[in-house]
Amino acid sequence: MARSGFEVQQAAVKALFLREIRTRFGKYRLGYFWAILEPTAHLLILLTIFGYVMHRTMPDISFPVFLINGIIPYFLFSNISKRSISAIESNLGLFNYRPIKPIDTIIARVILESIIYATVYMIIMFTLILTGEKIIVMNLLQLICSWLLLIFFSGSVGIIFMVAGKTIPETQRFLPIMLKPLYFISCIMFPLHSIPKEYWSFFLWNPIVHAVELSREAVVTGYVSDGVSLQYLFICTLATLFLSLSIYQIREKEMLRS
Repeated sequence: MARSGFEVQQAAVKALFLREIRTRFGKYRLGYFWAILEPTAHLLILLTIFGYVMHRTMPDISFPVFLINGIIPYFLFSNISKRSISAIESNLGLFNYRPIKPIDTIIARVILESIIYATVYMIIMFTLILTGEKIIVMNLLQLICSWLLLIFFSGSVGIIFMVAGKTIPETQRFLPIMLKPLYFISCIMFPLHSIPKEYWSFFLWNPIVHAVELSREAVVTGYVSDGVSLQYLFICTLATLFLSLSIYQIREKEMLRS
């Protein structure tokens, strides 16, 4: 019995997903440890450097919880975007099989990165609870929605980067560099309300700021962030997804031929 197009794509994505796991972590279980080590080490370094200062600046807010809800969403976006640039080159031989399309590689990588960072997030948050931090998820729906929208937004940017990297190979060098400033303008290490209000417009165009601040609102007791909007994040995600799929549809055949 012939399979539907969705079933074929589902099988292709599953195969690519398993291949990504083997490529990323190898055949040794210790490989999975490195996925947790990167954000954890980053968190510990920032806690050491800024912990005392931020505790005095935000005495009523848990800085570790505040920080982890900035770092993990940023790493999720950054890794999906950067790994999408070389998605075609990494799986070049597989495109001889007609059911496998370039967009399937992006979907597989988005799923893998999402699972990795959702797991890392839960592990670190649980560890913080064991160390005595009081964490109450006050708005689970907002937390889930902000993460899901960020994942779709990251995947959409990844598709654009993949097409750009394949169409103009030189862009593979500077696209990752373009992501670097986002670390400093996405409210990773500081709250939005610490910025003078007249400069908010320069930060609020960035959808990552909305995802980060909404995530913090959902889990950081007493934290309120004015100016951010789940609706804005949804509109940006929808627009970016539409743009990325349109560009991909136009360039798909050319990418496979080249």
